Amino acid sequence: MDLSVIIIVQDEEDRIADCLSSVADIADEIIVLDSGSSDNTVEICKQFTDKVFETDWPGFGKQKQRALDKATGKWVLSIDADERLTPELADEIKSVINSDPEEVAFKMQWAVVVFGKQLNHGRSARFVGRLFRREGASFSDAIVHERVFFPQGKVGKLKNRLLHYSVRDYEHLMNKSCLYAWLGGKKRYEAGKHGGGLWGASIRAILVFLQIYILRRGFMDGSVGFLIAVNYSQGAFNKYAALWTLRQKS
Repeated sequence: MDLSVIIIVQDEEDRIADCLSSVADIADEIIVLDSGSSDNTVEICKQFTDKVFETDWPGFGKQKQRALDKATGKWVLSIDADERLTPELADEIKSVINSDPEEVAFKMQWAVVVFGKQLNHGRSARFVGRLFRREGASFSDAIVHERVFFPQGKVGKLKNRLLHYSVRDYEHLMNKSCLYAWLGGKKRYEAGKHGGGLWGASIRAILVFLQIYILRRGFMDGSVGFLIAVNYSQGAFNKYAALWTLRQKS
């Protein structure tokens, strides 16, 4: 078996079918871990694969590791419910795997689509690790912003971009930012970090905005680019403010 696709989900009925449809033609197996969906996510997933597992929620890293442990393919594609392969990217992945490359992993560049606009600058166009050889790979235990550790060897980059429909609407954008900020604050608190208090949180917020909007040319993405830069800035402040509040209790 050449390619296992792994995905973790919860309450994704509005977009999981598009995600799974985009990988169905190149996947030898699709493994889905659902952590308590209250909508039709599980039923939709079962239309694409019989390897759907319902489980608890231990955090992003541990959940993805669970999915990886169930994979049997030589290669693994880890994809999120809000991501899609374009036909061109799917063909490229298939071609790469069939060529038995010397690389142990490949990164692909996001094409983030927010409020109908594809963003090509800021943090929205960074490369993410999604395709890797299964043997020797693992995920970190991080509750959020997990990392995938590739096997030792050369890492390549694919030419075609990975579509990323990261937010449904502005309410979802705010809720997602707040959740990730809180989890990020907890992660740093549990690691014994200090963060510089509220002044440190404020300075980080300013630096993040300048980095995304100016240094990484987020301004070239127009009004949506400005909105996303401000959102990242707010998230940075909230993350370190959360850390500060947790340290006040200790």
